[in-house]
Amino acid sequence: MSWARQNQWIVLAVASGACAAFNGVFAKLTTTDLTTSFSQGIARVLHLGSLENIIEYIVRGIFFGLNLLFNGVMWTFFTRALAKGSSTTQVSIINTSSNFMITAVLGLIIFSESLPPLWWAGAALLVVGNVIIGSKDEGSNGPVAEAAPVPSANVDGLGAYEDVPQIDDVPDNALKDEDEDAVEDIMELGVLEEEH
Repeated sequence: MSWARQNQWIVLAVASGACAAFNGVFAKLTTTDLTTSFSQGIARVLHLGSLENIIEYIVRGIFFGLNLLFNGVMWTFFTRALAKGSSTTQVSIINTSSNFMITAVLGLIIFSESLPPLWWAGAALLVVGNVIIGSKDEGSNGPVAEAAPVPSANVDGLGAYEDVPQIDDVPDNALKDEDEDAVEDIMELGVLEEEH
């Protein structure tokens, strides 16, 4: 089996983190003043200066829709990564780390946000903490308990269970009388209709 196929969960976890970063970008673009400037630029290019407000609402609506879309895609990739990965902790570490790094780059490119060294130090500590927790979780997997043996089926298909002990002193019709009494009690409560 190829390396890419065995480690497909890594690609899915990184994609999930990237979608989470884009989700955050579109959420911010839905509410920021940068979108107003962007909408005014579109209105000028299309010679629709009188419709600036409508274009701004449309652009914000598109960004909100993209926010929802990337949120759904992020969860899809994340759950697939969890299904294909061997450890939920490893998937979460890759997802969180890629989300931090891609968010930082997108913030710099789109919003001109330069992140102070303290942010990078905090992000690095979070990643290191996740790695430590992940290595602790991976190391705590002790030996797996062996399952109880399943009885093998006999030729007659009944299995290797012991026969149910029979009571010798009870007359054959005694159990039938008890069953009829129980049915009569239930019928008196109105639970069953008489079928006889």
